Amino acid sequence: MLNVHRNICGYCGCCVSVCPEGALELIDAYLCVEKNCTSCGICAKVCPLGALEVVDEKPL
Repeated sequence: MLNVHRNICGYCGCCVSVCPEGALELIDAYLCVEKNCTSCGICAKVCPLGALEVVDEKPL
């Protein structure tokens, strides 16, 4: 699962351009993560501000 730290994100779009699944989209300066995100982590690696983090989902 991709966690977006919105208080850190500068909405620069670097992550959007590298996503191989096209799962990220900037809409009105708001980063949206679509369901087809595979949590590959490429976006987190290129984020200049460290605003993206891949986390494991834990079942309830």
